[in-house]
Amino acid sequence: MDEPENGYQSDFDLLIIVSHSDLTDIADYWYVAEDKILRDEEVRRPVNIIVHTLDEVNQGLRRGEYFWVDIARDGIVLYDLPGNALALPQPLTPIDAWEMASAYFTDWMGKTDSALKLAAFAVDEDEYKDAAFLYHQAAERAYITLLLTRRLYFPRSHNVKFLRSLSEDIDQRLIPAWPRQTKTERRYFELLKRAYVEARYSTRYEITIEDLKMIAASVHALRDAVNLSAGERIEQLRVNAEG
Repeated sequence: MDEPENGYQSDFDLLIIVSHSDLTDIADYWYVAEDKILRDEEVRRPVNIIVHTLDEVNQGLRRGEYFWVDIARDGIVLYDLPGNALALPQPLTPIDAWEMASAYFTDWMGKTDSALKLAAFAVDEDEYKDAAFLYHQAAERAYITLLLTRRLYFPRSHNVKFLRSLSEDIDQRLIPAWPRQTKTERRYFELLKRAYVEARYSTRYEITIEDLKMIAASVHALRDAVNLSAGERIEQLRVNAEG
C-alpha cells in the first residue's frame, strides 16, 4: 500500500525460476531486463527481480518457509513451462519456526551491531569512505535480520534499496527510518546505496561528516525498528510453539 504523505511507494516483486544456478546471477543475466523495466513509463513503480533455481524454490517449499509458501499460495503466474511444477508446500512446525527465527535474529542482529560499532570507529578515525561502506553493511544486515525473522528468507542481493522495499512491505514501521519527501533526504539513502561499491573502489565517491551523521541516525533508527518488529515476531512464534 502506497503512503504518499512520506514518499513511500509499494512495488512489485518478480520471481524468475531458472534451471541452473549460473542463471541466478543478476549482474550477468538480468541487468538488461531490470534496466528496461526501470525505464518503462507504463510500469510507473519499482519492480524487484528475484531469481532462484527450481531446486531452491522447492527446497524452501518442502521446509515450509513462509516466503515460498506465500508465493505458491498468493503469487500470480505470468509464464509457466510445462514439466516444472512447484513442490507441495509442507507445514513448518511451530517449534521449528520459533527456533529458526530466534537463531537468525541472534546471529544477524549481532552482525548489525558489529557493523555499527566499526562504522563509528571509522568516523572517529576520519575514514569517511570506510564508514559509509560499514553503514551500508549495517543497514543490509538489519534488513536481512527482519527478512529472516519474519519470512525465514532473504534474497542474494547487496542492493539495500531492494532489501528496503521487501522489508517495508512486511512492516511499514521501518519506513520512517529513511525520510524521502525531499531531494536532500533521498540523497542520503542514495549515498548509502552507492557506498557498497563506490566507497571502496571509486575516487569520485565523496561523503562528508555531516552526511555520515544523517546516515548514521537513519541506520540506528532502522536497527531499532527491526529489533522491535523481529522481537514481536519471535515472541509470537514462542507463544505458538508453547501451545
